[in-house]
Amino acid sequence: MRIHKTSTKLLASAKAVITLFLSLPGEDRIRNIVRRVGGLSEDHVRACMEMTIERFANRHRSLQQTFRAHFHQLEAQLGAASAGFLATPLAGFSDQRKLLLGAFFTKEYSIQSAALFNPSVVVHPDQRQLASGELRFVMSLRATGEGHISSIVFQTGVLDRKGTIRLDEPTGYFTRLQKNDAAVYSKSFIRERAEGNAVLDLLPDSFTAKEAVEILTADRQDPSKKGSIERIEEILDTNYELEDSAGISFNEKVIFPSSEAEKTGMEDVRFVKFETEGRARYYGTYTAYDGKQIRTQLIETEDFGSFRIRTLSGAAIADKGMALFPEKVNGKYVMISRQGGENIYIMFSENLYRWEEFQVLMKPTYDWELLQLGNCGSPVRTGKGWLLLTHGVGTVRTYVISAILLDLKDPSRIIGRLDHPLIEADERERDGYVPNVVYTCGILPHGDTLMIPYAVSDSATGFITLSLKELLSQLLKS
Repeated sequence: MRIHKTSTKLLASAKAVITLFLSLPGEDRIRNIVRRVGGLSEDHVRACMEMTIERFANRHRSLQQTFRAHFHQLEAQLGAASAGFLATPLAGFSDQRKLLLGAFFTKEYSIQSAALFNPSVVVHPDQRQLASGELRFVMSLRATGEGHISSIVFQTGVLDRKGTIRLDEPTGYFTRLQKNDAAVYSKSFIRERAEGNAVLDLLPDSFTAKEAVEILTADRQDPSKKGSIERIEEILDTNYELEDSAGISFNEKVIFPSSEAEKTGMEDVRFVKFETEGRARYYGTYTAYDGKQIRTQLIETEDFGSFRIRTLSGAAIADKGMALFPEKVNGKYVMISRQGGENIYIMFSENLYRWEEFQVLMKPTYDWELLQLGNCGSPVRTGKGWLLLTHGVGTVRTYVISAILLDLKDPSRIIGRLDHPLIEADERERDGYVPNVVYTCGILPHGDTLMIPYAVSDSATGFITLSLKELLSQLLKS
């Protein structure tokens, strides 16, 4: 089987920076900074702002808008009562002084300073203005920066039928997509995720997260209600929307952790284009990590312009590596997963957000997978069966990629399995952030060409192309 490792590479760049609010410990320290900024002359304020804009405007879009948002975040943090310590309250600050204070509470964060890896890939929602035989795609990648915080970034490109890959040029900017605080929830939405919650009657039929928290605050100290209130607050924090980003280039967008459950990482998203009843949307399962525990979350989007984040629940949601099939099978959603850290499982459910039943699909057999097995993204439908890439871990924690074929009507049945790795790190790829690893979260078929973007030792992303027909032939011979 001919496998072509292309010369195309995506490398991490420390220049990929976003702006974040600078959180500082201690109210006294914050007050001191506000007092110092309040004591500056207007001329000094203006000069400092001009210098700051000159130094950073070419690194971020809408920088003044960011400073203003961070000023308001600080204002809300201090609260109206706390602002009284100033001779001139925050509300009395000039617009330039407010912007300057927002600038002092802004920091840059390099989202790729550690690594850029673990790609998934799907067909781009916009296939206009392409030459004959070309397919536009969108990749997601895991970007990891200071403190090992992982976020999600995107890269678009074009694949032709000969396997030639052309990546779109980046704009040079990176924009964090903000949480939409105006998103409205219904009482039924909460009830589906917190059945039998004792305080739901305190809420109106519809509300924003902020409104719900304000309503429930008065009862928070009641021991009989505290647990129920905290559960509702958790649901509102982890099920959220991002502000519309249709006007931002795909390659600029950064989905950075926005909830407590994922504050130290949104890891290894596996996007799939899901089609049902003539309607297509994209789902991306990912691992949310708060520094202590993991949970599986789901990103939903129809066009990569608006995104919704939802939690998954049930007895089968207990480990990493969930990957959704691109369509229902026998009327049910189907998911590939890993349970217990070493076997591949398959799960079926009538409810996209709740997964209770799971069964073993595949156990380690060959020496290159004896330590651990897992999936490498969602399977793709072929005329011969569901093609699923797998990863295996062998001696010295060496990761390789292989493949299996599942029956189209009964995907719990393996009808083909390679007895050797499909992809493994060559001598040029063994060294990196995590040595001896090749890994992917998705594949893209285009005619007889199969494109596999893959992580190289968790440090960069390479691309492989091969013949789908040849791979299926080998799988069916096994």
